[in-house]
Amino acid sequence: MTAIASEADTAPAPSITELFLGFLGLGIIGFGGLLPLARRTIVEERKWLNEQEFIDLLGLCQFLPGGNIMNLSVAVGVRFHGWRGGLASILGIIAVPTMIVVCLGYIYDQYRDEPHVQHLFAGLAAAAAGLLISMGWKFIKPLRGKIWALCVVAVLFVLIAVLRLPLLPVMLTMAPISVLLSWRFGK
Repeated sequence: MTAIASEADTAPAPSITELFLGFLGLGIIGFGGLLPLARRTIVEERKWLNEQEFIDLLGLCQFLPGGNIMNLSVAVGVRFHGWRGGLASILGIIAVPTMIVVCLGYIYDQYRDEPHVQHLFAGLAAAAAGLLISMGWKFIKPLRGKIWALCVVAVLFVLIAVLRLPLLPVMLTMAPISVLLSWRFGK
């Protein structure tokens, strides 16, 4: 794979070292709510992808099995430097969090019944929910004026969040419908 074509809103292709360090930084600071930080880093700060490229790539990564951010890191790395870029990106993003999870798992196992620890995890869950809502809002903003796209988002929300239908069958059903609507009513 080669670097993407240079656009006004993207920077030159990152090196393998830059991919590793960029995702290492995300892995360090984005513990628990990484996707919004990844978007800001990849699109706004480093300009490796523009907004539409990020959304398109994330859509693919959400459809694949595994963690979205892991898939995204590999996809970004592969896009610029093939398998070496993918490997550098995934190693960068998992190195520090893996060490932290092992340490926290041990500590949690020792103190899980403590009320302070239970309150800590309740607070962390609330912060993660806030980050997800923020990211969702940023993804919906480009859909303004596209009623068909907002309807797809609403249907997906109802099917998955409200009715709690399984993700895979919903995505396998709604993805072709969304593609068809985009082809029919898109730009």
